[in-house]
Amino acid sequence: MSTSLTPNEEQRGDDTGSAPDTAALSVRWNARQWILLVIFSGAITLDGLENSMIAVAIPEIQRAFGVSAATAQWVPGAYILAFGAFLLLGGRCADLFGRKRVFVIGMAVFAVVSLLGAFADDALLIILTRFVKGVAAGFTAPAAMSLLTTTFQEGAQRNKAFGIFNVFEASGYSSGLLIGGFLAALNWRSTFVLPAVVAVALVLGALRFIPADPPRTRGSRLDVGGALTLLLGMLLLVFTVVEVPEIGWATPRTIGGFALSAVLLTAFVVIERKVREPLIRLSLFRDRNLVSANLSMFLLYGGAMAFQFVLALYLQNLNGWEPWHMSFVILPGTALTIIIGPRLGRLMDRFGVHKVLLVGLVSFIPCYLLFLRIGPEPDLWGVLVPVALVWGLGFALSLAALMVAGTAGIADEDQGLAAGLLNSSLQIGGAFGLAVVTAVIVPATRLGDLYPGIWMMLGFAVLTLLAHGLRKKA
Repeated sequence: MSTSLTPNEEQRGDDTGSAPDTAALSVRWNARQWILLVIFSGAITLDGLENSMIAVAIPEIQRAFGVSAATAQWVPGAYILAFGAFLLLGGRCADLFGRKRVFVIGMAVFAVVSLLGAFADDALLIILTRFVKGVAAGFTAPAAMSLLTTTFQEGAQRNKAFGIFNVFEASGYSSGLLIGGFLAALNWRSTFVLPAVVAVALVLGALRFIPADPPRTRGSRLDVGGALTLLLGMLLLVFTVVEVPEIGWATPRTIGGFALSAVLLTAFVVIERKVREPLIRLSLFRDRNLVSANLSMFLLYGGAMAFQFVLALYLQNLNGWEPWHMSFVILPGTALTIIIGPRLGRLMDRFGVHKVLLVGLVSFIPCYLLFLRIGPEPDLWGVLVPVALVWGLGFALSLAALMVAGTAGIADEDQGLAAGLLNSSLQIGGAFGLAVVTAVIVPATRLGDLYPGIWMMLGFAVLTLLAHGLRKKA
C-alpha cells in the first residue's frame, strides 16, 4: 500500500553528515500524496484541537452544570485516560484489520460522539462522551501514523512527511487555545461541534483518497487474553498517573494502582510469550533505537507538559491572564515550528536524523534555564518570547525526528504497533511529568513555588539526552 516514489528517488540520511544526492533533497509528491498527508496529519491536529479547546471551555462547562472542580477536571481527564490506554491496542488492530478501516471507523465514532457531547444535558454524559472520543482517538492516531509510514518510504520521503506532520501537531494545540477561547465566549457547546465537523471531513477524505486495505492474512486473529490484560493494565496505569496530582504519590490508592497495573502488564507479557499469535511481538523491544525513541518521547513530553502547566499557573493564577492569552506567548514557538517543519526533512537528510534530534533535545536545557528568570511581573520580550522560541525550536527538531527514529527499520506489518508505542509514550509521559511537577510545586500560590517545578523540567531534559544515548550507534 504505497503511493511513494521509487527507491532510487530517495536516500536515507545517516549520522555521518555526508551530503545525499540532489534527488534526496528535492523529494516531489503528486497532488494525491499531499492530500493523503493532510488527511493523516488531520488526525493529530484534531487531537491538539480537542485538548486545547476543552481546556479553555472548562470554566464555562463548570458554571453551566454547577459541578465541582474535581468533577470538571475529568472532562479533559477522561479523554487522556482513554486515549493513553487504547493506543497500543488501536495500533495493533490497525496492523491486523486494516489501517484505512480502523481510521475511518474510529474517526466516524469520534464525529458522532462529539455531536452527542454538544447536546448533552448532564456533566457525567459529557465526561462519558469525552471518554469514548478518547477511545476513538486511541485507534485513529496510530492508524494515521502507520498509514503515513507505509505510504512514504523510509528516508527522504518519510523525513519530509514527518516534518510536515509535526507542523500540524504544533499548530493544532496552539490554534485550539485561540479558537477555543473565541468559541467558549459564544457558546461552550460549539467546542464540541467543531471537532465533529473536522472529523467528518477527514472521514470523507479517507474514503475518497486512502487506498483500500490489502486482504487480511488468512487465520490472523486478535489475541483476546493479551488485549484484555494490556487494556486493563494501561487503563489503570494512566488513571493512576492522572489521579496523582489530586490524591498524592504516597496514598494507598496510588501505590495500589501502580502495583495492580504492574501485575496486569506482567500477566500480559507472560501471555505474549506463550500465545501462538501475540498481540505484540516482544522481540521488537530488542531494537535499541525503538526503545531509545520511546524513552526519549516519554521524557520529552513529560517536561513539555510540565512547562505548559507551570507557564499557565504563572500567567493565569499569579498574574491574572486569560487562558487564550497564553496562546500568544507560545505563538512565536509555534510559528518557528511551522517555518522549520516543511524544511526538516532536508535537514535530516543532510545531517542525519540523530544529529538533528540531538540539537533539538539539547535546546530544552537553555530553554528551561532561561525560564528560571521569571519574576513577579511577566517579562514578555526578555524572558517569555525567547523561551517560547527556543522551546519551539526544540519541538520542531525533536518530535518529528523521534517519530522517524522510532519507526525506522520496523516492518510494515508492525508499523501500527510502533506508532501506538510512540503515542503511548508521549501520552503517559505527559501525564507523568504533569503529576511529578504538580507534586513539587503545590500549593503554587507564590512565585517561589514554581521554581522547583522548573528544576524538575531541567531534570527531564537531561534524562532525555541520556535516553537518546541508549540508541544503537550507526
